[in-house]
Amino acid sequence: MNHSRLLLSLSLSCCAALTQAADKIPVYQDETKPMAERVEDALSRMTTQEKINMIHAQGKFSSPGVPRLGIPDLWMSDGPHGVRAEINWNDWGYSNRTNDSITAFPALTALAATWNPQLSFDYGNAIAEEALYREKDVMLGPGVNIYRTPLNGRNFEYMGEDPYLASVLVVPYIKGMQQNGVAASVKHFALNNQELWRGHIDVNISDRALHEIYLPAFKSAIIDGDSWTIMGSYNKIRGQHACHNELMLNKILKGDWGFKGVVMTDWGGAHDTREAALNGLDLEMGSYTNGLTSESEFTTDDYYMARPYLKMIEKGEVPMSTLDDKARRMLRLNFLTAMKRNKPLGSVATPEHYAVAENIGNEAIVLLKNEAPSKNASPLLPLSPDVKSILVVGDNATRDLMKGGGSSELKVKDNINPLAGLRSIYGDKVRYAQGYRAGRPMYSNVENITDAVQDSLRKEAVDMARDAEVVLFVGGLNKNHQQDCEGGDRVDMSLPYGQPELIKALRAVNPNVIVVLLSGNAVDMAWSKDIPAVLQGWYLGSMAGKSIANVISGKVNPSGKLPFSFPVRLEDNGAHHFGTISYPGDSIRQEYLEDILVGYRWHDTKKIPAFYPFGYGLSYTTFEYGKPVASAKTINESESLSITIPVKNTGKVDGKETVQLYIGDDKASVLRPIKELKGFDKVSLAPGEEKTVTFTVKPDDLKFYDEANASWKAEPGKFRAYIGSSSTDIRATVPFELK
Repeated sequence: MNHSRLLLSLSLSCCAALTQAADKIPVYQDETKPMAERVEDALSRMTTQEKINMIHAQGKFSSPGVPRLGIPDLWMSDGPHGVRAEINWNDWGYSNRTNDSITAFPALTALAATWNPQLSFDYGNAIAEEALYREKDVMLGPGVNIYRTPLNGRNFEYMGEDPYLASVLVVPYIKGMQQNGVAASVKHFALNNQELWRGHIDVNISDRALHEIYLPAFKSAIIDGDSWTIMGSYNKIRGQHACHNELMLNKILKGDWGFKGVVMTDWGGAHDTREAALNGLDLEMGSYTNGLTSESEFTTDDYYMARPYLKMIEKGEVPMSTLDDKARRMLRLNFLTAMKRNKPLGSVATPEHYAVAENIGNEAIVLLKNEAPSKNASPLLPLSPDVKSILVVGDNATRDLMKGGGSSELKVKDNINPLAGLRSIYGDKVRYAQGYRAGRPMYSNVENITDAVQDSLRKEAVDMARDAEVVLFVGGLNKNHQQDCEGGDRVDMSLPYGQPELIKALRAVNPNVIVVLLSGNAVDMAWSKDIPAVLQGWYLGSMAGKSIANVISGKVNPSGKLPFSFPVRLEDNGAHHFGTISYPGDSIRQEYLEDILVGYRWHDTKKIPAFYPFGYGLSYTTFEYGKPVASAKTINESESLSITIPVKNTGKVDGKETVQLYIGDDKASVLRPIKELKGFDKVSLAPGEEKTVTFTVKPDDLKFYDEANASWKAEPGKFRAYIGSSSTDIRATVPFELK
């Protein structure tokens, strides 16, 4: 481990200590003192220039401390699902080190598909341990922007379409991370629901949709998770950029929610010094320059919150109190992370971290379909150990899916791809054909691959499929530009590179076809009609192949549930129903015309069935739901309702079932969805075992955001609790009344 930073910090601390009385530790260095007292003591010792220095970057991923006082610099890293390889100090090139390989954990859509808060805690803790080893103070993640459209290039970095699910899962992730002295930076605040025109698109949205759909996960991250930082998004919200937005930062985040941490820009997200000074921005990163002159004529001293801000303070154009508030927040962050003593040293790419990644992958994979390929046959999955031959087809079976995707790109120490994972179980029974070629990950359009090349690869795969007992196709998207990648949205929902035609051709010569989709987004599923088995496999990181092989072989019973809906057609998605002004906008502005009806709320309320609904996922066993029992038929506004329901494993293998609770308001003065997720419990059951699941319906679960009074409101009347295995597979309904 490189101890240069530790030695520098100790040296600076010693120098600062020499200026003090030998028997007295400065208050700001004394961790036994209250945090507020330490912060005020340090602030009182700082010059105005030192305060200015602290609130903007000094390199690509670093902001200055106060060397004179022994307060170290802060170091950050991209990484919602792993610590990114080292970037050069002054440009975006990789440093080409040999000691920055790490564990890639499953992408956050996969974490959301586990519906497992304990795995979320394990995830945050493991990433923090790797961040500590790499000497990082702030990790730029997790992301909780709502899945509004299946075209958003960064959906794979987020936690699905439902605010409750994202709220429940983000909190343990943050707690697991920050217990190690590494700050989470929840992103992107807010409404970062597309990559197209992300730097300037002006989002107009109702207060109800903002508060009911797009803010709850951020609110939970701040209030319940105590996230130490939050990252603003690039887009505008009601005319102001999100990184210095009066409504979002001053009124909601710091006012209503009482956020005490640091608001940082996404890289290049600042646009105006006065707005940055007055509207709640605390740390400016990556604005239009590399700190030298090769990207522009400016240096980091010319950032909006650097020399221009200092000049405005000196002229009295903005009050000194704005700078003091920002410096206080930066000091607090520093004391919680870089200056925190007795932190663990961390570890990287350990067996323990690989186990976490594998466990998340095991529970993330969603079994979408598992039917018999012909009459009198059994379902293909799990695949018998006695299978005679398996042909694996598809570029994603061997592709490094940690490359590409933008800032979440990772450099892994070990990578078990799906082909390797299957061979570890089935040995030389497994043969491979590429089937199609996808090209290299890039920010611009991928290179042209001739039809002749694709035709040749397809013919080879189809010819080999004739002689195989089972064909296992591993395809999907791949983090190329416009295929789950930062900086560009997808252009449609289809599978690229002729995959649908290839799948149909394989099925034409062999009925035993299993499809594994690796993606962070819904895709057009029209090709799947005659395919007997389909798995949604996500981007599963370093241990992807192990998790996929575990589920296919039956070593692990699939228990993942979809965190977003798969629409039949793109226009069946609410964001796309109202034309281009709703998505992607007119290049300047955008209206969220579907309002609160996002995802399954839209499909339910508008009676537009999804191809695969939210919360859906099959198992190798079966579960029977018994009769629910409610603690009361009527409650008042200060009471809670308890509902219990027995769930039994009626199959022959161990399994996990996610029991889901939805609440619906029978009659309201405003438009409300048919039902909304308000609880879930993932239970593990042996064959024949029965457990009782208990849900508590709280008064807050019945409320909607009242725009007229800017408050939450529950109207008296009749409600229903829906309990089921997905948003459409409802097994029991409990009516009750709010007096």
